[in-house]
Amino acid sequence: MKIGELSARTGVSIRSLRYYDKQGLLTPTRLENGYREYSPFAEQQVRTIQLYLNLGLSTEQIAGFLHCVMKNKEAFCKEVVPVYREKLAEIEEQIALLSAVKSNLEERIRSIMEEDPPNQPLGGE
Repeated sequence: MKIGELSARTGVSIRSLRYYDKQGLLTPTRLENGYREYSPFAEQQVRTIQLYLNLGLSTEQIAGFLHCVMKNKEAFCKEVVPVYREKLAEIEEQIALLSAVKSNLEERIRSIMEEDPPNQPLGGE
C-alpha cells in the first residue's frame, strides 16, 4: 500500500509516517519511481507505534523494542520493562515538581488573600 493509504487507514499524517521511516520504525520497500510501498503489516506497526507514543515514549525508545513486540507478546520482550521503569521515574519526578509548584501557588494566593483589605477587589480595580 502507498503512504497515503496507510495514512488514511491509521489516521497518522504522511509527515509522521515519513518520520517513522527515517527513525527506522517502519521499513517500506521503494518502488522504481521512488515511492514507498508498505506491507499490510505496516498498519499494525503504526498502531503499535502510536500506542507507545501515547505512553510518552520517544521514537528512540520505541525503536529499541518495536521489532520484538511486533513478533511476540510484550511480556516476552525484556527490553520493555526498563524503558517503562525509566518513563515512570520521569513521570514521578514531574509530579513532584508540579506538586511543589502547586503548593507555592497556593501559598501565594493565601498570602495575597490575607493582605487584601476586606471589600477591595483583587487586581486594584
